[in-house]
This record gives sequence, structure tokens and C-alpha cells, in this order.
Amino acid sequence: MLDNVPIIRIYKDGKAKSKSINDRIVAEHALTIKLGKKELVTLLCSPEKLEYLAIGFLCSEGLIKGKEDLKEIVLDENQGVIEIAITDNTSITKDGASKRLIGSSGSRGISPPSLDYHKAESTLTITPVEIFSLIEEFVHRSEVFAATGGVHSAALCDTQHILVFSEDIGRHNAIDKVFGECLFKALPTDDHIVITSGRVSSEIVNKVVKRNIPILISKSAPTNRGIELAADLGITLIGFVRGGRMNLYTNTKRVLYHKP
Repeated sequence: MLDNVPIIRIYKDGKAKSKSINDRIVAEHALTIKLGKKELVTLLCSPEKLEYLAIGFLCSEGLIKGKEDLKEIVLDENQGVIEIAITDNTSITKDGASKRLIGSSGSRGISPPSLDYHKAESTLTITPVEIFSLIEEFVHRSEVFAATGGVHSAALCDTQHILVFSEDIGRHNAIDKVFGECLFKALPTDDHIVITSGRVSSEIVNKVVKRNIPILISKSAPTNRGIELAADLGITLIGFVRGGRMNLYTNTKRVLYHKP
């Protein structure tokens, strides 16, 4: 996942001093997902947890619902191809979608967005102290980001601990890896929390609501559509958790804070 490359580093120190060093850089990988022999999509990603990424992507697209939909997974890391055989009752048996190249960030969906979502109904609550504690653990887990500054992180948590953690050059990929691991290991996501290092767009909110996640926390900012969708779907959205502060955007009753 890491590579070393020679660079010239320049310092703003009087006469702009410079020196030659080796720098640690994140690796970028192209993974083509095939359903049977049909190429569905190529994802630009970090070269780890590729099986979880593929499964999570299919789940996020609504093409599979659980591990029981998977018949066989064959990964060829050298060729950058993963072939997945799925059962006949999954939605991909319809016309499917034409192959796409999807970058490490930006628009993701290959299927038309579904509006058939249930609201996140949950009695789960969390305190600001618990949120700050989870973010501290999250930052400590982000070893590749600490080394390179070049990846996003995502995690599934309860109110006390991180349960599943992944890093990737793409914020969508990092979340798909988490959900793919949960699906493959039959780990529940209901009444849990997702933390992401990246921007919370409406697509990110769409991902988490499909897994019945009631609380979504980010170190970064949400978009206006992300906020609107989180409000409509009953998701507690918390952003900019850094430097001893946080912003509560939607469905704030799940956060047990002292009101002024």
C-alpha cells in the first residue's frame, strides 16, 4: 500500500533551503469487478482488502443483500481482476449496467438511485465525550494517513470502540471496504456508528442508510444535499470533529449534550 519515491523538499527558511529525500507515497491500484465473465466496473483504489471492496461496492449498489447471494469469489491481484459469481435471485440478473471506470473520489453509482429507503429508526444515543474518544482512536488507527496524508479512513463503531476499520485512496472505497467486511463476516450494522474522514455527500448518506446506520460522524464537512438527506432519513449527522469541537447538523436528539 506504500511506495518510496525520491523527491526534492524545499523549506521556507531564509533562502528556501532544499534537500533530496525519499518520501512515502500511497499506491494506486485498478480493480476490475466482473460478475461472471461480464465486466461491471473498474475502481481506482488502494491495493488491500480488495475482496471486501468488491463485496461492499455490490452491496452499496443494491446488487446483493447478503453473503448468501455470493457463490464464488476469485481474485487475481496481478491482473487487477476479481470475478464474483452470484446467485440467480439477485438484482444483477436484470439488464445490469454498462462497464464504467470509477475514480477514487466523486460520483459512484452505476445503478439509478433508489428512493425506497426506510428511515433510520434507532434509540441509540452517544455523548460528546464518547464521540471525541472514538475520533481519537480513529486517528490513531489511521497509520497510512499519518505516514502519507494520502488516504481516507472509515470505521464501524459502537459507542465505545471501533469494530471494523479500513483505509483507501477513495472515501467511498473506504466505506465500501468496511461494509464489505461486515457483510462477509456477518457482522451487524444496525444500531451502530460510521466514522469517515471524508466529505459527507448525499451518496455517502445513501450508503449508510442502506445498512441501517443511525449515526454518521465525519472529521470533514457535509454538503447541503448530504445534510438534507440525512435530515429526511433520520440520520444523526455530525461533522468537523476536530480540535476539541464538533458540529451537529441533523437529528441531534441522539447526542446527549448540555444545552445552553
